[in-house]
Amino acid sequence: MGTLLSSPRKPQSLLLFLLFVFPQIINASVLAIDYGADFTKVSLMKPGVPFDVVLNRDSKRKIASSVAWKGEERLFGSDAVNIAARFPSTSYSSLKFLQGTEYGTTPSQFHALIQPALDVSEVPDRKTHRFKRKDGESWTNEELVAMQFSYVKDLAEDVAGERVRDAVVTVPAYYSQFERQAVLDSLELAGLKGLALINDGTAIAINYALSRNFPTLENHIIYDAGASGVRATLVSFHTVTTVPESKSKSKSAKGSDVTHVTVLGYGYDRVASGSEMDLRLREVLQQKFETAHMRGGSLTGEHRAIAKLWKEAARAKTILSANTESRVSIESFHDDIDFRATVTRAEFEEACADLTPRFTRPIQDALTDAKLELSDITSIVLAGGASRVPLVQTAIKVTFGEDKIAHNVNADEAAVLGAAFYGASLSSRFKTKEIKIQDRHVLPEIQLSFTGETKRGKRLLNTALFPPGSKYGTKKTASYRKKDDFELSFRYQQKMGSELIPEIFDAEFYGVKAAMKNLTSRGAVEPLMKVEVGLNESGMLVIHDAWAYGEVKDESITGKIKNFFAGSSSSSASASEETEESATEVTESETPTETEEAPEPTPTTTPATVPVSHRISHKGVLPYTKKQISAARTRLIAVENAEKLRHKKEEARNMLEGYLYRMRDLLAGEPTSPFMLYSKEEERQKLEQRMSEAFALIHEGDEGELAELWRRREEMETIEKPIQFRYEENEAAPKELTNLQQAIHAGKSFLESALQNRTMEESEGLPHKYTLEELEHIKESILETEKWLQDGIEEQKKLLKNDDPVLISAEMKARGVTLQNYVMKLLKRKTPKPPAPKKEKEVPVPPTDAEEEVVADTKDESQHPIHQEL
Repeated sequence: MGTLLSSPRKPQSLLLFLLFVFPQIINASVLAIDYGADFTKVSLMKPGVPFDVVLNRDSKRKIASSVAWKGEERLFGSDAVNIAARFPSTSYSSLKFLQGTEYGTTPSQFHALIQPALDVSEVPDRKTHRFKRKDGESWTNEELVAMQFSYVKDLAEDVAGERVRDAVVTVPAYYSQFERQAVLDSLELAGLKGLALINDGTAIAINYALSRNFPTLENHIIYDAGASGVRATLVSFHTVTTVPESKSKSKSAKGSDVTHVTVLGYGYDRVASGSEMDLRLREVLQQKFETAHMRGGSLTGEHRAIAKLWKEAARAKTILSANTESRVSIESFHDDIDFRATVTRAEFEEACADLTPRFTRPIQDALTDAKLELSDITSIVLAGGASRVPLVQTAIKVTFGEDKIAHNVNADEAAVLGAAFYGASLSSRFKTKEIKIQDRHVLPEIQLSFTGETKRGKRLLNTALFPPGSKYGTKKTASYRKKDDFELSFRYQQKMGSELIPEIFDAEFYGVKAAMKNLTSRGAVEPLMKVEVGLNESGMLVIHDAWAYGEVKDESITGKIKNFFAGSSSSSASASEETEESATEVTESETPTETEEAPEPTPTTTPATVPVSHRISHKGVLPYTKKQISAARTRLIAVENAEKLRHKKEEARNMLEGYLYRMRDLLAGEPTSPFMLYSKEEERQKLEQRMSEAFALIHEGDEGELAELWRRREEMETIEKPIQFRYEENEAAPKELTNLQQAIHAGKSFLESALQNRTMEESEGLPHKYTLEELEHIKESILETEKWLQDGIEEQKKLLKNDDPVLISAEMKARGVTLQNYVMKLLKRKTPKPPAPKKEKEVPVPPTDAEEEVVADTKDESQHPIHQEL
C-alpha cells in the first residue's frame, strides 16, 4: 500500500486562470471526483480540453452513485437506479456511508434501513462490509466504490483521449484515518493514483475564491448540506500583493496577487442529511399506503415496494422544495394495487421537525471553533443538494438572519470544480495563479503512547501530538532515550458516546541497538532516537522518518585545542538521567515542509545520524494489503474484460441479426428487383442456406463465440459482394465509358493540333514545343486504349446482368485519367523563345558527314510515320 507512509506535500497554490504549458508536447490529465452518497460529479483538467464537468453517457452533469446487476449485465448511474425497484437485492447505492466503517456500527445500521434488500456480512479480517449476490459472488464496499470510480474514469478518458491516472477526491473534513484510507484503497482498485484528498468545504472555498479578490480579510462560512451529512467550514479569505526581493527596491516593480484561504473553524452533523430526510419521507409514504390498503399490515420485508418508495421519496422531496405538495403515483405498486396519494410540505417538515436544530448547529460549532461571532462573518455560502430544501434554508435564516445567506456558488458543482483546480496546482504541468490553502484537523486529538523505563519502573506515557485545529502539513519530531527496539502507538483521544475507532496504528522501530552502537563507537555522548510524524495535506497521519542522533567528539587537532580551552560538562549531565528512557521532547516544525533542525553542536562536537527502520501495524479498520489489492484488482479487471467481450459479442450479434433481416428481404424480393437481376441462382441458394444456419444460431439462444459470429457474416458477405459489385458496375460503367471516350477524343484533337503547329514551327524556323517522341507516345496510347475499349464493349454485349462485367469502371477511369494527365502536362508547357538574331555574319564552315546526316533528317521530318498515319 504505502499510502499511510507517504510524505506530505507543500502548501499548494491554485488556479484562477489556467495556462497550459507545452500542450503539444505534454499529455497530462488530472481527474477530480466529488463522490457523494447520492450523486457523483467529475471534472477533468487536461491541456487543450475545456475545463468543465464531465458528462455521463446520457449527457447529464451529475451521475447517480450507484452500481447494479441485471443478470450478468452491470449498470451504473441512472441505469442502475432505474432497475433498483425490480432488482433491489443487486442494486447498491449510498455506499459512502460505509467507507472505512466497521460492520454493525451506526452507519452500517442506517444503510440497512435505506437498502434492506441487500445481503450484507462482515469481512472477517478487516471488520468491514461485504455484499453477496444471489449467484454467490460477493464484493466489498471498497470494491463496489472502485467500480464507480472506474466508470467515471472511463468517461474522463473518452474526453481526454488518453489514459487518466491521477485523481483528487473530495471527502468530508470529519473523515477519520480509516475513512480516508478506504477512499484511497478504492482509487487504487480502480486503477487510479490518489494524488490527494481534499475536504469538500475547502474545495468549495477554492471555487469561491477563483473569481474573486479580497483586498481586506473576509470570513465566510461554507455550508454544505449533502446526502450524507451537514458540514460548516469557516474560512478566511485575504488577497495580498507580493513583490520579489530582487525587485522590492524598484518603484516600478509589479507584484503578484496571492489569495490566502485559511480554514479557521468547523462544525458538522452526520445525522442531519439529505438521506435522513428521504428516509423520513419514505416512512410517511409507507404509512399512507398501509393505512389505505393493508388494514394493519406492513410493507416491511417487501423489498421491491420499499425500493419503489425510496425512489419516489427522493423525487417528492425535490418537488416539495419548490411546491407545497407533491402527487405520488406508482402503477402496480404492491399486490397489483396502484398507489396514489398526495404528500404536503407540512407533512414532510413535521416528520423532520427534530432535525431542524441539527441543521443549524454546525454553523454555531464552526463559530465557536474559530472563536468568532456571527458579526465577524460576511456571508453563509450555501452548497450541496439538501441546501435547496426550504426546511433547511428557513432554519438558517431564522437562526442567523436572511441577510447572511449567499447563493453565489453552484450548489452541485462547486466542490468538484474546486477540487479540479486544486489537483492542477499539484502538477508541475500546469501553471496556476497562487491561492494558498491552509486546512486543519477537526477530529479529536491524536495522541502518541509508549512504554517508558523510568526511575519508578515501566509506565505507559501519553503525549499530545495533533490536537483539534492542527494544520495540515505540520510535522513534529519526538525524541527518546532508547537503547533497544521500541514501539509507539498512535490513537484518537476517545470521547464519550463517540463511535470513532480510537486506535490508528502501532509503529515498531527496529535496528535501534545497532544504530546506538554505531554512534557510541564514534564517541557520541547520550545518543537519542528521533521520530518525525506529520499530518499530510490529505489529512492522513504519517510517519516520515526515524533516526538515531548523537554528537560525535571532534578528534582533529583543531577540535582537541578547542576542547582543551572550552571543556565539557555533558558527562555529568548525562549521569543523572541514565535511568530514564522517556520522551525528552516533542517539537513542531512551523514550516510544514522543513524538518526540525538539530541543536547547534558545541565547538568540540559534530552531529551524526544513523537511519532506523520501522514497520506499521494497522488497527481498527485495516487498509488493503498489497496482496489484497492485487487480488481484488485482478477480479475487477476480469469483470471489466468479460463485460467488454460481452458488449462486443452483443454488437456482433446485433450486426449479424440486422444483416440477416436485410438479406432475407433481398432474397424475398421481386424478380425485377436489382438484387434478383444481378444475382445467380446458385448464389441465392448459398445465401439462403447460410442465412438459415445463422438464424438458428441466434434464435436457439446459442450466440456462439465472437469469432464465430463474425465468420458467419463474412461468409455471407463473400457471396454477396460479387452481386453488389455487378450492380454498382452497371450504375458506374456508363459514366466512366463516356468520360474515357471524351478523353480519347480530346487526345486526338491535341495530337492533330500539335502536329499542325509543328509544321508551322518548321516553316518559320521556330523551336518545337513538343518532341516527336512525346507525340508518338500520345498516339500509341490513344490507339491502344481505343482497341482495348472496343474489344471490351464487344465482350460486354455478350454478357447477362448477373455475369461478372468485363469493362470495369475503375480501369476505364484510370486509363482516361492517365491519358488526360499526360496531355495536360504538355499543354502547360511554356512555348520556347525563338533564337536571338545573329550580330555578325559568320563564315560558313563545310558540314561534316555527321552534320549532313542530321540536316538530311530534319529536311525529311514531314515523311515521319506519325504524319503519314494522320
